[in-house]
Amino acid sequence: MTREESYAHGFEVLKSIDGEAGERVVESLQDVNPELAHQVVAWGFGEIYSRPALQPRDRQLVTIGMLTALGGCEPQLEVHVNAALNVGLTAEEIVEAMLHSAGYCGFPRALNATFVAKKVFAERGLLPVQQS
Repeated sequence: MTREESYAHGFEVLKSIDGEAGERVVESLQDVNPELAHQVVAWGFGEIYSRPALQPRDRQLVTIGMLTALGGCEPQLEVHVNAALNVGLTAEEIVEAMLHSAGYCGFPRALNATFVAKKVFAERGLLPVQQS
């Protein structure tokens, strides 16, 4: 694949998963680091997210867990909570993953992630979240 074809393929994958939020991230990089934008799209989505071994919903669940554990990734977590909803995870499943993460990465990080999710859920009319 050419560089342009790789980007085009990755951009289609990005749009199908992240929607407008992902497009905004890429656009926001164009005046400061367009090569990073290219790599996020071509490599991150064109090469990694499009691999067949994990379904998009599973990739988003893993991504949410990792961003929660890392902490300090709240802007990226917001994009990926939206993406998780876009690919079929429910608000309840997202909240459960964040609750589960508290045992591994601590309450402060789980709380911060949950507040990001709460913001996204409010914007999408998904509050209150029903938990089992």
